[in-house]
Formats: sequence, C-alpha cells, structure tokens
Amino acid sequence: MTAIWSVETAEFKKNAENVVDNNNIMAVVKNNAYHYGLNFAVEQFLKIGINTFSTTSLKEAIRIRQIAPEATIFLMNAVYDFDAVRDNEIHMTLPSLQYYYDYIDDLHDIHVHLEFENLLHRSGLKTVDEIKEVLQHHAQNKNTLKMHISGLWTHFGYADEFEVPDYDIEKAAWLEVVDTLLQDGYQFDMIHAQNSASYYREGYVLPHHTHARVGIALYGSRPYSTLDESMITQSLTVKGNVIQIREVQNGDYCGYSFAYEATKNNTKLAVVDVGYGDGILKSRAKHDALINGKRYPIRALMMSHMFVEVDSEVHAQDEVILYNNDIRVDEFTFKGVGANSEQLSAMNHDSLIKEYR
Repeated sequence: MTAIWSVETAEFKKNAENVVDNNNIMAVVKNNAYHYGLNFAVEQFLKIGINTFSTTSLKEAIRIRQIAPEATIFLMNAVYDFDAVRDNEIHMTLPSLQYYYDYIDDLHDIHVHLEFENLLHRSGLKTVDEIKEVLQHHAQNKNTLKMHISGLWTHFGYADEFEVPDYDIEKAAWLEVVDTLLQDGYQFDMIHAQNSASYYREGYVLPHHTHARVGIALYGSRPYSTLDESMITQSLTVKGNVIQIREVQNGDYCGYSFAYEATKNNTKLAVVDVGYGDGILKSRAKHDALINGKRYPIRALMMSHMFVEVDSEVHAQDEVILYNNDIRVDEFTFKGVGANSEQLSAMNHDSLIKEYR
C-alpha cells in the first residue's frame, strides 16, 4: 500500500468554471500550477475559456507556450534570457527604473507590463512618477527596435487581512496610479492586480482592469475564512492506509523521541503509511485525519508513518484521508497550519502515487 495524491478532474474543472463566473481571469500557474501539474491545469483552464496565464518561472512560461500556442503568458519575475522571452512571445514584468535603463536595448520587441511596487515592496516601480518617466522616455526613444509597453500591474499583499487597513491602503494607492495614468492619456492592453482574496472581496474585476490574476481559488482553497465553503470546491484528495492497529497502555511512549504518551490503557493506535517524507507538515499532524467518515486525532508523525488514535471501528487497510473536500486544505490554513499554497507545495510527488481521475 502507498499513500495517494489524487484529483477529480471534473470537479477541478467545475470549480474553475465557478471561480471564473464569466469574468476575465489570468490563471496563476506558478510552481507547477501549485503542484497540481502544469500540463493538467493549463489544459483544464483552456477548456473553460481561460487563455491568459502567469508564472514566476521562464522555464514554466516556455512550457505553457508549448501547451497553449495562442495564449497570452505573463512572467511575473524579471529575467535576463531576453532571446527566450522574445522567441516564445512571453510578456514580462518591468520591475524597476534601474532595470529599464540597464536593459533598454535588450528588451526590444518584448511586451512588458509596468509593475507598481505598492506595500508588498517585492518588486516594481516605486511611484507614479517613475512609471511616467518610463512611459515618457519610451515615447521619446526613436529606436525602431524597442520594447512594447503592453500592461500595468501590481500585487495586493494584504487582501486576505481583515483586521488591519493595509488592503484598503494598497488598493487606494493602486487605483490612484491607474486613474492618474489613464487621465493623462496613457493606454494599456492589460491592467491587472487582484489575487484570489481581492477578487472575492470585491465581487468583480476592478474598474479599468482587464483581468483578475487568480491563483489559489482555482485550485480549490478559500483565500480567507469568512468566504463560504460552497463558493470554492476542493478536488484534491490526499490519503494513506491503515497498515495495522497497535494497542498501547497508559504511560507508554509511542514514536520517536517520546512523541506521544498514552494516557489510558488499551489505547488503539492506527499505524498509517504516510508521513512528513510524503509532505505532511508537522503542524498539520497536530489535527485530525478522516477514517470511514469520522475524524480521529493524529498522535505522532514520522518520516514514512503516523499514529492516529482510533476506536474499534477502524481496521487494517482502511483509508486514512488527510485532505479532501470534507477535510480541506483551507480548514487547516485557518487553524494556523500554514498557507494554502504552503500545504500544497509540501507534497512529495516522488513518494506519493499521483492520480488524475
């Protein structure tokens, strides 16, 4: 028996359709489509009409081009292999004023999206004046070989925070930048800023924007806890198997380094064939697993195994579910286990059987 990572393809596609809801969506497919598989995710998104994608990796952007020859592909990280960007007709970010001046000649014939830094401070032009400087310098550049300014974008780093004003601050700053540039007569083929949290908070694509740039919601996880579960469906199941049932007595220590101490006699522990080597976070193991429709507490986590305290209804070869739509990734995000993407990224697809059903 081996632990399994599996996706119900029809449910994945249906959830993505619900997320799109007739809006223009740029699907974020970075990190192997949140480890759902780049080919799988892009193919499903194409089937429901998404033809705009973004990633942080040039290697992935090139793979997307092979899967989707007609798609618009946006690279969120600055890179220096300009020929590869050109040859594959990839759009890319313009991350700073210094980058613009350093590589102005190398960027010829590349579609760039001017990035506004905002509160995240990860990358981007710092002010609207810096953006205008690029626009004005570009307009005055008489070289016939020069870049194409096709887009304007930012990232909201606080859209999933509700107890602080930072999202309202970053959104207001961004909208002022957009309004100022449009009022000054500048035009952009693409304007995008919203992640999953902002997209659901606003309930629509922001004014003057061409796309919402959505990631985690497309993969079945809510970006914040007050969003009703019915809005987003998880198609992923991660499950192991009960290898055997062990009975321990009060005071017995179980697992490495005194991981769990039994507090009563005849405690039943299911030995399960999945552990942190398969990508189960230690913080996830502080919570429950689902066996035969009932939740049982995980008591100890090892590299290839875990102990789950069970009752007489559990037997060898029963399935042990760590994640599915009844025991969701986002549930444990809101319990402090780690971000949705952190839990997904931890999965070890070399040790788990990977299935698309």
